[in-house]
Amino acid sequence: MLISADTRVPFPRPLVYSTYRDKLMELVPYMPNIRNVQVRSREAGGNWVKFVNEWHGGGDIPTAARAFLNDSMLSWTERAVWDGSQFMTEWQIETHAFTEAVHCVGTNRFFEDRGSTLIQSRGELAIDPRKLKDVPPFLAGMVSGIVEDFLGKKIGPNLVQMSSGVTTYLERQAVTR
Repeated sequence: MLISADTRVPFPRPLVYSTYRDKLMELVPYMPNIRNVQVRSREAGGNWVKFVNEWHGGGDIPTAARAFLNDSMLSWTERAVWDGSQFMTEWQIETHAFTEAVHCVGTNRFFEDRGSTLIQSRGELAIDPRKLKDVPPFLAGMVSGIVEDFLGKKIGPNLVQMSSGVTTYLERQAVTR
């Protein structure tokens, strides 16, 4: 499944790029689908920064539905390399549920566009039904389709929501200056 989202933030590219990269903790309140993000590691050198972040979703899931979903189904580890010379990031998501079966990678590119920033997010999500542990083989194809559909419907909107959160965050920062 291909992941594609184009969003626009009405602020200059260097500010938008550095906000995405460096202000993640301050952005969590602006993302209703996210409960928490923990930076597990950060390494910098030259024009690049590497992060390992642990995300915990589920902020918008009704309490009754949470009874059927465990925390691992709503959590993932993101490994990202930010390249400041090209205003882009390459990311990889490792789900905490069905880890061996899920492959999810992509890039975000930040483009200057008449004083605002266009963010193009492109990725790929694939689930290998043969690697779904604890799922009977006769159900693996159906389960992989359901999981891929569920994740696919979350990733794109989360990318859009992130841009909305960055916009709101930067607007509020501009007001307080």
